[in-house]
Amino acid sequence: MFKKILVANRGEIACRVFRTAKKMGIKTVAVYSDADARAPHVRMADETVRLGPAPAAESYLKAELILLAAKETGADAIHPGYGFLSERESFARACAEAGIAFIGPPPNAIAAMGDKIESKKLAKAAGVNVVPGYLGEIADTDEAVRIASDIGYPVMMKASAGGGGKGMRLAWSEQDVREGFEATKREGLASFGDDRVFIEKFIESPRHIEIQVLGDQHGNIVYLNERECSVQRRHQKVVEEAPSPFVSPAMRKAMGEQAVALAQAVGYYSAGTVELIVSGADTTGQGFYFLEMNTRLQVEHPVTEEITGLDLVEQMIRVAAGEPLAFGQDDVRIDGWSIENRVYAEDPYRGFLPSIGRLVRYSPPRHGEDRQVRTRVDDGVAEGGEVSMFYDPMIAKLITWAPTREAAIDAQIAALDAFEIEGPGTNLDFLSALMQHPRFREGALTTGFIAEEYPDGFQGAPAGEDLRRALAAIAAFAATVQADRARRIDGQLGRRLRPPAEWVVRLDGQDHAVTVSPDAIGVDGSELDLSAEYTPGDRLVRAELGGEELIVKLHPVRAGFRLTARGAAHVARVLPARVAVYARHLIEKVPPDLSRFLIAPMPGLLVRLDVAAGDRVEAGQPLAVVEAMKMENILRAGKSGVVKAIEAQAGDSLAVDQVILELE
Repeated sequence: MFKKILVANRGEIACRVFRTAKKMGIKTVAVYSDADARAPHVRMADETVRLGPAPAAESYLKAELILLAAKETGADAIHPGYGFLSERESFARACAEAGIAFIGPPPNAIAAMGDKIESKKLAKAAGVNVVPGYLGEIADTDEAVRIASDIGYPVMMKASAGGGGKGMRLAWSEQDVREGFEATKREGLASFGDDRVFIEKFIESPRHIEIQVLGDQHGNIVYLNERECSVQRRHQKVVEEAPSPFVSPAMRKAMGEQAVALAQAVGYYSAGTVELIVSGADTTGQGFYFLEMNTRLQVEHPVTEEITGLDLVEQMIRVAAGEPLAFGQDDVRIDGWSIENRVYAEDPYRGFLPSIGRLVRYSPPRHGEDRQVRTRVDDGVAEGGEVSMFYDPMIAKLITWAPTREAAIDAQIAALDAFEIEGPGTNLDFLSALMQHPRFREGALTTGFIAEEYPDGFQGAPAGEDLRRALAAIAAFAATVQADRARRIDGQLGRRLRPPAEWVVRLDGQDHAVTVSPDAIGVDGSELDLSAEYTPGDRLVRAELGGEELIVKLHPVRAGFRLTARGAAHVARVLPARVAVYARHLIEKVPPDLSRFLIAPMPGLLVRLDVAAGDRVEAGQPLAVVEAMKMENILRAGKSGVVKAIEAQAGDSLAVDQVILELE
């Protein structure tokens, strides 16, 4: 067994590997960029080595620096995690040449499956169904348009070396191809060093199912059941679960055996994932198509661990050390149900734009484990740390397990309510809304789920009348406690005065009359079956409504609170009843009209500016391209007009809400 493992990665996955290595009694080495000098994965390791500046191209993607770090620290194995160098054949080969074990598959398997064009040709030759498309090299945009027309719209343009949702564009028309082909090439080159693009038919209303495989160096390969990864946004997974609510035992067997056959064809060992696209109407187990094979550990591997009882990182380490698998296919089990939500630094209320900044507050839900529910948080951040523009915006992975799918979903809702993050915007509300959505709970999933259910964007999960009344009551209760504390500290309300007992709470545009007494809380003339505890300064209010737990995040704002619960934020204006009668006389503040400005919706790099001062533009016309988190975003004109002034130039680093140009 290895004595010391270096993890050629950062953040959550580095911490994840370190935990298993320490459990196995193996020493650990962390590498880091300047942006990660005080990151949790650095503090967690036994030894640390600085790689270089913050950009990945100058640090985590420098294979020679990582190999040098391994030699200097005496590490006898390297785990690449996911992303960065994890699927670089040249890196795996360089490790072998340096006499350092690569904790992953052999270089020839990475080469065979890492090139999406060549892997589809190999799969097709092996008799595996592949999606119809063009797998040759495409010279330019005009050729791409001809190929897309021959295949038939809609089509998907994909970077050959792409992954993680990067380097993918959906085209419904010739205009989409002309706008997106060059952007796909640039994204592929920027993220993976390869600008080749292939085009394939886009199968509408599909499910995304993946099979986890695990093999050793002695020819043994098993499949560890499936994961459902259909809930995606911009082709990047958001929610994963195991098993799938759609896959039957017959389908599972058919998919698993094909995945194993494909792995055997390339001499695969270690952990890997065969991704499949499945027709939602198929129940035979044969209507699936090969998408790609990820020759690494997947982000969503925890849900497989939860239902099988296996530690996949430990299995990878043992396989790399030459040990045979200690179990066979018949030993692989499915115990209960597990769901994973990816917590991202992005603002769902602003079109899911990336969000960066300092984690002013970071308090994940308590880890819990019993026979009924398990809650697990895999993260690599800490309070006071920073979400950087240089890396992926994922903050944490929230995993729950329960005996049934419904219980696992309910556990997610409770954990999301208790997850406190302040600083950058997050998708916590959106994830909670997904967990509560009737279609998700029914398991009627496709890769178009988010686009279909939120066509006009996300505005928060709908709140029922009972929940709104409970939130109004909690706001009034918190205001009462604060007023009572104020009078006790320095007599702000006078010695004999008691805090107001009657309040008017305006929540979601509706006024509620709330009465707070030591024995009960009444809303709009009726008593609520509500109990709550709150101390001024608390960020969480744990309440019980009708016998069910309700966790509310409470943040003071002017004349009230922002309350977040069950997937939505609600601003409550809380006024004593005697004061509220005057509120109607306040002058409404009208927000300024910003429609004539093109404003940077997120911090990023202005890659391209398509217009100049004096140009006439039409509504919907592309005006600029901004790159953020390695993704290119096309900014379009919100209205017709003439460009009056240009306020930024290509190559500029933009701050959020910075003006790029002005129209007249």
